[in-house]
Amino acid sequence: MLTHALQDILHRLENAAQAAGRPIPRLLAVSKTQPADAVAALARAGQHAFGENYVQEAAAKQDGLASLGLEWHLIGHLQSNKAKEAASRFDWVQTVDRERLVQALARYREPGRSPLNVLIQVNIDDEASKHGCPPDEVEELAALIAAQPGLALRGLMVIPTPYADIEARRPAFRHARELFDSLAVKYPQADTLSMGMSDDLEIAIAEGATLVRVGTALFGARPRKA
Repeated sequence: MLTHALQDILHRLENAAQAAGRPIPRLLAVSKTQPADAVAALARAGQHAFGENYVQEAAAKQDGLASLGLEWHLIGHLQSNKAKEAASRFDWVQTVDRERLVQALARYREPGRSPLNVLIQVNIDDEASKHGCPPDEVEELAALIAAQPGLALRGLMVIPTPYADIEARRPAFRHARELFDSLAVKYPQADTLSMGMSDDLEIAIAEGATLVRVGTALFGARPRKA
């Protein structure tokens, strides 16, 4: 079942990229709330990168699946008091949105390890309920990250307003791509634009996503809380 779902998603990525004349983006399997067995099954099918929302939930999976050599991304909001464990456990943190977090992650990334890959989370639609820095603060935050030897500035991450009309999300994706292109001019190492999920990945790819975050279309809908 998971193997078939993975192949379906990979075909969607390929078809969307071909239709838009874009490179095929990387797939991040969003494994939050999913058991380690499901992650292992996708890993056996060829999926390497997985995204988690919470440091504590991820830790048990990371420890249990350490022999698989997976790539782990933190895609949920990170409190500064969890930065030490996040800096140690993850390969990527996609939700860096403030100076204090930059400093904490840099402080706790162990010397001798490869730099921690980070994305700046941008509140692309200026939603009061969402985390992320305002678009006009990206340049300042990027400079802070680039100055830290323990961190690697890799690009941007956005979560547009989830309008029911998928097409209404396109302007946010386009704006994100414009910000990303400007960032990459100054920082050539910035090669990742993380945007698009199960229901809107085709539009995200058309507008220039290089990595998409897919959970529901791989694992199925998460059960509703009682």
